[in-house]
Amino acid sequence: MSTAIETDPISQEVIRIQPAKGWMPLRLGELWEYRELLYFLTWRDIKVRYKQTLLGAAWAIIQPLSTMVVFTLFFGKLAEMPSDGVPYPIFSFAALVPWTFFANAMVASSNSLVQGSNLLKKVYFPRLALPISTVLGGIVDFALAFSVLLLMMLYFGIAPTWNVLVLPFLLLLAFMTSLGVGLWLSAMNVRYRDVRYVLPFITQLWMFATPVVYPSSMLDEPWRTLYGINPMVGVVEGFRWALAGTDTAPGPMIAVSTVVSTLILISGAFYFRRMEKSFADVV
Repeated sequence: MSTAIETDPISQEVIRIQPAKGWMPLRLGELWEYRELLYFLTWRDIKVRYKQTLLGAAWAIIQPLSTMVVFTLFFGKLAEMPSDGVPYPIFSFAALVPWTFFANAMVASSNSLVQGSNLLKKVYFPRLALPISTVLGGIVDFALAFSVLLLMMLYFGIAPTWNVLVLPFLLLLAFMTSLGVGLWLSAMNVRYRDVRYVLPFITQLWMFATPVVYPSSMLDEPWRTLYGINPMVGVVEGFRWALAGTDTAPGPMIAVSTVVSTLILISGAFYFRRMEKSFADVV
């Protein structure tokens, strides 16, 4: 953390510029002032994500689709895992679409500061723009995978209900969770590079702690509602309920997930701002 000393040429007053101490306000208004930069950072992330790849954006579909095939074979066929009365391919893929968005966005935002280290050292801008732009860029991949899910539902003869109107809120909940966790981990990753090695383990463990391959209906109340402490539980079960019409409406669960996700995002944003003053010196 460096300190700069400047002299006002008119009054000859010495002005000392140094980083603030302690907790800092979020100053979200800066993000609006730099909204064009946020747009270009998001567009850059989308363009370079699959640059010089053979299949390009098709990887956004291949990743969850291949995982669905493996889950259907081992959990749906061999283990005969219950699927709340819907075909297991739809059951698993309806969970993998939001989960893949969350997992990829969490990993990308966690690495955003380290990967943008050159930009951090050269010019000032709201540092929050880097993790936010990486999460926003993942929405394009989500849209591609979601279109495949709709085609699968058409193939299996499953028609969406009016419950699909809650999907934007569920996507927002996944966005908040991935960004909140990404803010925590990205700030830690600047100082402790162990984070990038822990990320794959966290992602894998979190997936099996989320009802992707199994239904939350296997739990009785009140444990099922408490299961919503994992924010992605409400998102995954909400997607199944909204698209496949499962009987397990996750109302209380989504309420718990929303509260937890909001707390993660707010605390992550304040922690990020507290650590922000040292990013350029440490990264």
